[in-house]
Amino acid sequence: MKTVNEVSKLTGVSIRTLQYYDKIGLLKPAEYTESGYRLYDDAALERLQQILLFRELEFPLKDIKDIVTRSDFDKRLALDQQIELLELKKEHIENLISMCRGLKLRGVRHLDFTAFDSSKLDEYAKRAKEQWGNTPEYKEFVEKDQKRSKSEEERMMADFMKIFEEFGGMKDQDPASAEVQDQVRKLQSFITEHFYKCSNEILSGLGKMYAGGGEFTENINKMGGEGTAEFTHRAIQIYCG
Repeated sequence: MKTVNEVSKLTGVSIRTLQYYDKIGLLKPAEYTESGYRLYDDAALERLQQILLFRELEFPLKDIKDIVTRSDFDKRLALDQQIELLELKKEHIENLISMCRGLKLRGVRHLDFTAFDSSKLDEYAKRAKEQWGNTPEYKEFVEKDQKRSKSEEERMMADFMKIFEEFGGMKDQDPASAEVQDQVRKLQSFITEHFYKCSNEILSGLGKMYAGGGEFTENINKMGGEGTAEFTHRAIQIYCG
């Protein structure tokens, strides 16, 4: 266990900020001492790390709270996004350093503003927020999820994973075949009915995520056998293309 002071020194997050996170229910300590001091265990520190990653993506605290408390929150996907964001930031900083070195050698008369272009960073942040943030689809998902009981949710997820098991039984077929494409249509309809309106654009993005590694890929391959996630992805791209 670590005290709030120790966590603040370890992470660089101020004590006042940690107290605020507790107040709004974003990061609760593992327990409190008899004197009321906050104590944080490894699980709380992991949650804090996730919060800080999304702060790097410039998410509002309210959206971060909605995301990290979701039952289907994919830690690996969030970490992959953070790595990509940092790589883009590194590229951006290296371009600025190169520009400054050029100015030092050639003087200010050689004007080049391309190093200030942060469009890649902006575009990535936009895509990340579209995936995780306060989109109409996400709102619809939250509304439907709140109305389901635990048993209803378990039955629904079992039916959802059954679709991927069926994809696994079709792997020897052409992903463009009528039967496989009907299965993609079934998947899209299921998502629209139980999660949120699934347009072809959203479905295409989901297909890439299914085959992109992490928990999604592992679970799909567990249901349908090795290669099912990639097969599903190819079938979806044909359907949406």
